[in-house]
Amino acid sequence: MKGFVGLTKRNLMIYFKDISAVFFSLLTSIIVFVLYLVFLKGTFVDAINGAMGELEHVISTADVDIMVSMILLVGIIGSAMITVPYSCLETVIKDRENKIDFDISATPIKRWMIILSYFLSAVMSSFIVTGVILTVGLVMIGDKNLTTATIAGTYGILFLGCVSATAIFLIIMLFFKTSASSSAFFGILSAASGFVIGAYIPLSQFSQGVQTICNLFPATQITVLLRNNLLNGILEKINTDIGGIDKGEFVRSIKETFNFDVMLWGESLATNYIYLLIIVAFVISIVALIAIYSKTYKRR
Repeated sequence: MKGFVGLTKRNLMIYFKDISAVFFSLLTSIIVFVLYLVFLKGTFVDAINGAMGELEHVISTADVDIMVSMILLVGIIGSAMITVPYSCLETVIKDRENKIDFDISATPIKRWMIILSYFLSAVMSSFIVTGVILTVGLVMIGDKNLTTATIAGTYGILFLGCVSATAIFLIIMLFFKTSASSSAFFGILSAASGFVIGAYIPLSQFSQGVQTICNLFPATQITVLLRNNLLNGILEKINTDIGGIDKGEFVRSIKETFNFDVMLWGESLATNYIYLLIIVAFVISIVALIAIYSKTYKRR
């Protein structure tokens, strides 16, 4: 167990030793969020105001601003839960390029402990980084409708997202032999992730088949959970202010447009089943990780 703890600590230190890389990982997401607020927020607000009709004088402008800001923040966090864990796993590639993995594999540490040390250190690193991004975003928005329990639940969902993303991407990392190939894939991943989770364009704008494919990814499911957790408070306040004039139609349309449900083949998936799917994907990934790494070790 000491070897496992030592390897995990070593991987953490390698990642956080490069302060500039960590700093720019944080800064990039925060800058993107600020740019979203500056350039995209107005477009979202105008579209929502245009859809209000007679409710324009009932719904507070400040509430609409908070709602839109939260929608954009969830998009940024959803994307960060994909890109940050991937970046944290680059230690795997660097160790392979520098032949350090041969030295690690030659130690008495069990093979499953070696691969899990990479996994655990990446989970911890990515949770710290994405947690800072989430905290900055929440402070900037200042939504007073969020309770302590809601905020705590949000960090719990964030942790679950980091765990599931790290497990899946670590499998992919085992097949890369150079940093160049890993970086090339990261470019594709960064470009596609925002569309898959609905950060750039709501998934409701796509066909049923595309929605189903996107919603099968754990990252999309985690983003839906975050969206519900962070936006339910402000939406309940808006619904209360409306006072039943529209019979809840405005809030219902917002939830349908911005995907508050995981839709599979046109059917909404219950929250319990979303968590179950994420956990199943995680367990399968961990089993696959141990099997693949052990097989690779034996060939050496």
